[in-house]
Amino acid sequence: MATEKSGVETLQRELACSICLDYFQDPVSIQCGHNFCRACITKCWAGSVRNFSCPQCRKTARKRNFRPNRELASVIEIAKGLSFQAAKGLGSCEKHQEALKLFCEEDQTPICVVCRESQAHRTHTVVPIEEAGLDYKEQIQTRLQTLKEEREKLLGFKKSEEGRCQQHLKQTQAERQKIVSLFQQLHQMLEEKERLLLVRLKELDKTIVRIQNETVTKLSEEISHLSEQISEMERKCQQAANEFPQGVRSTLSRCKKGKSQQQVEIPLELELFLKEFSQGNSVRKMLKESKVNVTLDPDTAHPELTVSEDRKSVRWGDTQRKVPDNPKRFDTQPYVLGCEGFTSGRHYWEVEVGNGGCWALGVARESVRWKEESSHNPEGGIWILSQSVGEYWAHTSPLTTLYLSWDPRRIGLLLDYEVGRVSFFDADNQKPIFTFPPASFGGERVRPWFRLCGEDMLLQLCP
Repeated sequence: MATEKSGVETLQRELACSICLDYFQDPVSIQCGHNFCRACITKCWAGSVRNFSCPQCRKTARKRNFRPNRELASVIEIAKGLSFQAAKGLGSCEKHQEALKLFCEEDQTPICVVCRESQAHRTHTVVPIEEAGLDYKEQIQTRLQTLKEEREKLLGFKKSEEGRCQQHLKQTQAERQKIVSLFQQLHQMLEEKERLLLVRLKELDKTIVRIQNETVTKLSEEISHLSEQISEMERKCQQAANEFPQGVRSTLSRCKKGKSQQQVEIPLELELFLKEFSQGNSVRKMLKESKVNVTLDPDTAHPELTVSEDRKSVRWGDTQRKVPDNPKRFDTQPYVLGCEGFTSGRHYWEVEVGNGGCWALGVARESVRWKEESSHNPEGGIWILSQSVGEYWAHTSPLTTLYLSWDPRRIGLLLDYEVGRVSFFDADNQKPIFTFPPASFGGERVRPWFRLCGEDMLLQLCP
């Protein structure tokens, strides 16, 4: 009896609303899976417009959502009958003083054998009370299992939905980063274009001022000379008639009509610049027009490097070749120079770097001492971009790490000698990779520079 009563009390606690602590009245389920009386949860959420908090687990939901739980309502009705039975116990019938051994299904109440034959229960379905208890207990357990499974299913749906939303948020974040990166590159390209245009305009300003000064000086000299001739002619005209003929021929000879300075034309460089600017010349067109043919100088190649016969590619090997020593050859590092050297103009070439290995490429002053270790930065006379194990660096001082979101297969290098620019691009789409701060080459010859290492590593100069 005590065990059965304890079980009924446990069932009562399971079927009690955590707000009012009584049996659920019109039970409803909220988003997190917990159940409450409709009136209790409605009163609890009164005045809230968002972030509806569960009174039991404190999880919040954006919307005020709950649904009727009819299964739980049915279980509660059964439990109420059992509670009534437990409350009365298996004592005697108050009317007939007989043991309450039967249970009326219709009235949901325990009865005695005399009640069973009475008019009130004669037509009702009656079973032994122990059998009814076991049957209802089994029904409740089945219903409870169903409710728990439904709750687990809802929790699984909730977890799946949260995971799906997180995945979507990750995708939007990745797209956001792509857009930011793209526009940063566009901004960098536009800023670099602006800087170059302003540098060129500054140089043109100097040219125009120089031409102006030269022209004004020449015109001032001519004006002074003409003023002297005018004064001489005026003095001659004031002489007496008998003196006038004397020296006229000499005066006329000195005062012959000279060529006056013509109007100064716009410098050709300025005219071309204005034409280029008005047509909105693109980076792609500028690089195409600046392309030059670069070949490799085998006399400078380190013994571990092999230059192809056409001098358009170089391969690294782990054994040194027997090659004649000469002052130009690199001995300490696997470097090789281009044959061409530049002292003016704008020059662009492309190098296929492939995938893997370690490489570096750029330009170097010809005065760099090839037989000795030198600083691989502009202070040491070298401007280079390098890659190793998928990481990229611009060899500034200190080193600049480049965080590229892609791996270029062809690198383009632009050398603009007059403005001191060394820039690197992805040759497949003209995306800017890095531009060194403006330098002054001081009229010194600048040559292409290459380094590579790694098994079967190959650099190929594009035609």
